[in-house]
Amino acid sequence: MLRIFKYLKLKEWLQAAISLIFIITQVWLDLKLPDYMAGITKLVQMPGSKMSDIWEQGIYMLLCAFGSVISAIIVGFFAARIAASFSQRLRSMLFSKVDSFSMEEINRFSTSSLITRSTNDITQIQMLVTMGLQMIIKAPIMAVWAITKIAGKGFEWSLATGAAVLVLVVMIAFIMVFVIPKFKKMQMLTDNLNQVTRENLTGLRVVRAYNAENYQEEKFEKANDELTGTQLYTSRGMAVMMPVMSMIMSGISLAIYWIGAYLIDGAQAMDKLTIFSNMVVFSSYAVQVIMSFMMLIMLFILMPRATVSARRINEVLDTQPTILDGLLTEGNLSLTGEVEFKNVSFRYPGAAEYVLQDVSFSVKKGETIAFIGSTGSGKSTLINLVPRFFDATEGEVLIDGINVKDYKGEALYNKIGYVPQKAVLFRGRVSSNVAYGENGKEPATIEQIKQAVSIAQGSDFVEAMDGGYNADISQGGKNVSGGQKQRLAIARAVSRKPEIYIFDDSFSALDYKTDRVLRSALKKETSGVTSMIIAQRIGTIIDADKIIVLDEGRVVGEGTHKELLTTCQVYKEIAMSQLSEEELA
Repeated sequence: MLRIFKYLKLKEWLQAAISLIFIITQVWLDLKLPDYMAGITKLVQMPGSKMSDIWEQGIYMLLCAFGSVISAIIVGFFAARIAASFSQRLRSMLFSKVDSFSMEEINRFSTSSLITRSTNDITQIQMLVTMGLQMIIKAPIMAVWAITKIAGKGFEWSLATGAAVLVLVVMIAFIMVFVIPKFKKMQMLTDNLNQVTRENLTGLRVVRAYNAENYQEEKFEKANDELTGTQLYTSRGMAVMMPVMSMIMSGISLAIYWIGAYLIDGAQAMDKLTIFSNMVVFSSYAVQVIMSFMMLIMLFILMPRATVSARRINEVLDTQPTILDGLLTEGNLSLTGEVEFKNVSFRYPGAAEYVLQDVSFSVKKGETIAFIGSTGSGKSTLINLVPRFFDATEGEVLIDGINVKDYKGEALYNKIGYVPQKAVLFRGRVSSNVAYGENGKEPATIEQIKQAVSIAQGSDFVEAMDGGYNADISQGGKNVSGGQKQRLAIARAVSRKPEIYIFDDSFSALDYKTDRVLRSALKKETSGVTSMIIAQRIGTIIDADKIIVLDEGRVVGEGTHKELLTTCQVYKEIAMSQLSEEELA
């Protein structure tokens, strides 16, 4: 838990130190009040006391109360500022850290868990800092100071206060043993509920298409009931506190006055006033002691979840990415645009079987290389090794004659125009999606955006949209069709003007005519740029300079379309399943 506070800045530690000064001032003022109450009690009972003396003591009491309120406001102000800036920094650090993760780390934590850690967990830390700064420091100071004040004022009263504190300690022990473990479980159950909800929302069309609403509702209800049951358990455990606290506070006051009445009854006339005055003071101080323990118990409510949250946040922040940047920003200028795989093998972390085995090929600047094979043959995995979404387990992947592991991440990505298998659009406008990201060059102008969209065969539908190139795009591109989304994703890659295009089955949502026209435009407008294409359709890759055929992670064929028809049986079977004999001829 304490490790999370190493991310506090010096400015925030200074604010906490200032808060400590005002907390001590507040406690001192609160503990001065009983002294003035005792003074007023003596003045009221002493013959010949002046009203002005009573008013004087009363004014001091009011000043103490007012000063305590001002101190509490200042402490609350600083606590809120520290908590808000600290949580803001933690969110930024988590976001940046997750941004640096490879797919291996993302999969290890899961998306739903990372979202919960960035929101709910940080909120728990923020609440603890806000309340803790006001309570965790104040409570022990007040308890110790109040105990020193009442020491020696009456053995019987001290015994009654000790019994009340013992009951509080027993209750704290009960909470720690039975309730705190459930608080730890709640964060994991929150993750689970988030995951089920997210899964249902992202797959809503499939759920409805298969009439699986009841099945999804049962899954949600199960996760919801489990979280609710745990929350009810902790709430019931904590619900016992307030009645017990009220009973203890009322009981300690009653016990002090009952003991005081007994002592006064048996005392001599001279001592009765002293005993009565001590009783008033002791009652006030005893309540302060009990209040201190109440504040500590409030912290025990916040601490368990905050401790778990801090551990979960530290897990993310302490995780070192497996894919680290190299030092180079440029490759061999004489080999610009070249990609080479040298005896590359790959298996996913924790997997026993290799997905790719001993893959070797090269592609020159301006050439188009295509990859084809059955589902699960390793095509997408292979293409993902180029931008280092994963690192090769064995062998080397070279761009411009340099191993991709030796490039700085920014420099490597600036060389690549990547279009994923599932087109991704971001909330914003058409223009902001096409000109997305930075590539070390000047931002794309509207003319360049229009040209990129035109090459991607998207001008017609974009200009027909309300607002044209400034038309709104919803989150995930939900307000455009699959084919339109793919064309905008391709336009984004074209706008980047990279050395190498990577198309991961990026033409699948396009009809044959649009596919062919788009590839012709790409070839014409982007000549001299290397293209790497994954496709399921022979028609998409038939004109490629080189076609790599994969089968169960191995290269079983390499050559042009015509060459492979005669040399590779796997390719011939794929071609015959899609094209007629006349088309093949």
